[in-house]
Amino acid sequence: MKVLVPEAAHYFRVALVTPLHIMAAFFGSTVLRRAWLGPSTLCCRTPGDPVSAAGLRFVSNAAPEDNRSPIIESTEEYKYVERLIPPSRIPTPPKHTGPTPSGWIPPADSPPPLPYTIRRSRMHNIPIYTDVTNSNRKLTLIRKVEGDIWALEKDVRQYLQEVTGKELPTQVNEVTMTLKVKGHFDKELKDWLVRKGF
Repeated sequence: MKVLVPEAAHYFRVALVTPLHIMAAFFGSTVLRRAWLGPSTLCCRTPGDPVSAAGLRFVSNAAPEDNRSPIIESTEEYKYVERLIPPSRIPTPPKHTGPTPSGWIPPADSPPPLPYTIRRSRMHNIPIYTDVTNSNRKLTLIRKVEGDIWALEKDVRQYLQEVTGKELPTQVNEVTMTLKVKGHFDKELKDWLVRKGF
């Protein structure tokens, strides 16, 4: 049931009377009155904009007073942050005169005077790896070769012939600068390259 309550010539109030209104008035609770009368009551207390008549609040565009403290950039404490950032590359290992307890051997200070050179991997290891193909064929790969790879292939074949007593087949890939040797000879070739100074 709608009740029109005139207050003045241009003031009016439209209310919807329900049992909940009666209950709210009976208990005298302001919270209940606002909860139940709010959605169902349209109050126009001042003539003007319809948005204000609908009970909507305006947000002020004026900037509030900035009472925050200014930002201070500190460089002294950055050392605590810097140690939490992971390194972008593997650090250079310290100088060693011989093999380390883990068995790692550092390269020579100057590369040997050969027509080829072999760069260490990013973990500072000699890039010699073993592989097994689908046909169960065992291979040894020498990667990161720079310079004359055919001279390296000749020296590798000669050294493995002295070790095994037979000539082993090899394959040279000039595009990827990789040398493949039939069989697993990674330990022998690593020791041989370390003795050369790589």
